Amino acid sequence: MATEIDPSTEVDQQTPDAEPQSVQAETVTETATATAAATVKVTTGKLSARALIEEFEAGQLKSDLPEIYVGDTVKVGVRIREGNKERVQPYEGVVIAKRHGGLNQTITVRRIFQGIGVERVFMLHSPQVASVKVERRGKVRRAKLFYLRDRVGKATRVKQRFDR
Repeated sequence: MATEIDPSTEVDQQTPDAEPQSVQAETVTETATATAAATVKVTTGKLSARALIEEFEAGQLKSDLPEIYVGDTVKVGVRIREGNKERVQPYEGVVIAKRHGGLNQTITVRRIFQGIGVERVFMLHSPQVASVKVERRGKVRRAKLFYLRDRVGKATRVKQRFDR
């Protein structure tokens, strides 16, 4: 970004309206840096490995995810690839567990399919997860709802919460 000063253009005599050559070079450098900073983030010095990883992860995070709590009934749109076609298939169920945070955040969703309980773990920030929509809020008093695995029929229902 720095401009080099050509020795053949140096001014021997100072005129009142001309600036010294070094000041002109600094002004050109500052203008070029300001223009570059507007388009590309310019960093000086080395980034540590941790800072580099955190910067990469911050770019991968999704910003359009709703607040999801354990006990909520959610509809997760999962990208399915069949041959050269891609479609989004909804998977609706109750969130029975949340784990981790940041880029590694996961939810475990349980649903009953043809009389059999099926659980899937979704990484929320994965490109395979197209969308997450909260259908209804659940009123629960535990962080993990693994006890729902032992229940059958209407006993698996979770009360609805209206205050969130």
